[in-house]
Amino acid sequence: MTTMADVARSAGVSVATVSHVLNGTRPVLPHTRQAVLDAVEELGYTPNTLARSLVTSRTQTFGLAVSAISNPYFTEIVQGVEACALEHGYGLLIADPHDDPDHERTVVRLLHERRVDGVIVAPSADPGGLLAFLARHRVPTVFLDRLVGSTDVETPFRFDQVCAENAQPVERLVTHLAHLGHRRIALVAGLPGLSTTTERVHGYRHGLAAAGLPYDDRLVVHGDSAAEGAERATAALLSLAAPPTALVTANNAMTIGALRTLRDRGLSVPDDLALCCFDDFAWADLFSPRLTAVAQPSREIGAQAVRLLLERLESPDRPSRTLRLPCSLAHRTSCGCPDTAPEKGTLL
Repeated sequence: MTTMADVARSAGVSVATVSHVLNGTRPVLPHTRQAVLDAVEELGYTPNTLARSLVTSRTQTFGLAVSAISNPYFTEIVQGVEACALEHGYGLLIADPHDDPDHERTVVRLLHERRVDGVIVAPSADPGGLLAFLARHRVPTVFLDRLVGSTDVETPFRFDQVCAENAQPVERLVTHLAHLGHRRIALVAGLPGLSTTTERVHGYRHGLAAAGLPYDDRLVVHGDSAAEGAERATAALLSLAAPPTALVTANNAMTIGALRTLRDRGLSVPDDLALCCFDDFAWADLFSPRLTAVAQPSREIGAQAVRLLLERLESPDRPSRTLRLPCSLAHRTSCGCPDTAPEKGTLL
């Protein structure tokens, strides 16, 4: 069996240098690093991660717990997490909490029992039990996409967080629709209790206020962050005595649900109802009309979560950090604008 000493001998360096290259524990000159990697490849060396973890108390793995992994938004987050983790020599264990607080605690506990070095979690709408577990066991943790408030758990334990801007992009969508002449603008909001839902509702209300439009709580319905819920919510909006003329959907799954209901009612976008949505996705510009959407920096959210976790492992007592990343607008035609509108790149 090839050993680290064999790699060091072949590369003409010390065993310590090989260790620094493989574990990323200290900067190494580029030509030296390449010599070590060439020797590893030539000799077919495989590090004994179990033995290393017994010495370092690290397994070089992170746990990732996100719901709806099949959702394109979370799929891209997973890709961002995995790419950045691999870049720093970490593997990834992935679990789906299904947005259920009890299941959430179970999967995070299982990740912890497998001795991951830290976890990255998109928390549920009721994360109190999870927070208590993480604090009790002092698990290095980064929350992504959905934030938790400082009052959610009474503990001095530090959690880092990263998400996209939520309120300002929705405000921008609402003011855009108002500028196009709409006075009854509805919102299909997400699952109550999620920070993303709360912040996007705030953005909706701010957009109405900025446009000089009154708030009508009948025009805000919860689609529970799912296509089926959005179908019901959109149907309820269309059944109002004075239905909306424009609609904002607060995530990509709910956009699909809203479009299904509009299709079933024989309604046309944007002629019968203008539509803007939060979350751009790969086929949004293949619909007819092409969907005007807020694009989140999903891969960068995932990568930033890994960077925050690495910083926490390096400095366990540093102050907590919350990062908010800007979104961009994919300006297409479902809002009622002509196809000549600039398509992408407007920062929100």
